[in-house]
Amino acid sequence: MRSALFNQRSLLQWRRKATEELYRILPTRSFCTEENEDDGFQSNSSKVKIFGRHLKRKQRDRAAWLMGPNDSFVDAVAENILDRLEDCRKSFPTALCLGGSMEAVRRLLHGRGGIEKFIMMDTSYDMVKLCGASHKDAENDNIETSFVVGDEEFLPIKESSVDLVISCLGLHWTNDLPGAMIQCKLALKPDGLFLAAILGGESLKELRIACTVAQMEREGGISPRVSPLAQVRDAGNLLIRAGFTLPGVDVDEYVVKYKSALDLIEHLRAMGETNALLQRNKILSRETALATAAIYDSMFAAEDGTIPATFQVIYMTGWREHPSQQKAKRRGSATISFQDIQKQFGSKS
Repeated sequence: MRSALFNQRSLLQWRRKATEELYRILPTRSFCTEENEDDGFQSNSSKVKIFGRHLKRKQRDRAAWLMGPNDSFVDAVAENILDRLEDCRKSFPTALCLGGSMEAVRRLLHGRGGIEKFIMMDTSYDMVKLCGASHKDAENDNIETSFVVGDEEFLPIKESSVDLVISCLGLHWTNDLPGAMIQCKLALKPDGLFLAAILGGESLKELRIACTVAQMEREGGISPRVSPLAQVRDAGNLLIRAGFTLPGVDVDEYVVKYKSALDLIEHLRAMGETNALLQRNKILSRETALATAAIYDSMFAAEDGTIPATFQVIYMTGWREHPSQQKAKRRGSATISFQDIQKQFGSKS
């Protein structure tokens, strides 16, 4: 099956023969939430580094060659996030799509949002190349599409230049999530919309339990095998901290069934969602891996022999400030008290 998807040797030869890259990472300065003696801008990312961005880029390169034509889970998340565009009366002529499942977003867009210019950005050159090839095969929908290799932590987009920013299953791998969201807000025009979907802390809870039990039994201790993820209560605070107005957060849980734990791991690799922690244990013994699969099956297997995997997806919506938006009245500015309203209408109970 793997040989049918790609030939690693031919891939390496193709890369060596390539004399000119079609895309490049644009140098830029990023906004960081760490305190700085300057004006808040610095050339380095957050001082606290949890994930290896270079490792994540390589995982995304691999995912570009392992990715299937359609993924029901990824398509469901992309469809859910795009549905929010149908609730908006305004159009978004220029849109930016950041990493994650951007191929599914572009494929399922179907003219929603009134988008005329679509910018697709990913840290992986291979993923961008794949999206470019898929775009050529797709039907012409009169949307001007551009492809950029760039990093969410160093967003190479001019301030106040886009009407819409979409991130579908990508931002949870950034070391400085508040800083990345601030950059997204700065890239938006006034009254621009930010839509994001990230994996929540309850994702892959079955795999976490199985890994913990297996490591305790076989190795006498545990090491992080599944990356830490944001909690639902943090999402609203992140939107407010980034300066978005009219913030909204909602959560969905998807349960995907697999034939075995090994099929789950292969799916995570195809999505580029494998462990990218800097402090991870780089060696996983065969004995521990087999024990994890056996424990997973014994604890969570269904009657039909399949095993479930829970994916918690947190959807975030926010707008860049604009005078036309609804605003709360100043505290204490009310002219009618609730006591007067109660006296006037009374209680019929």
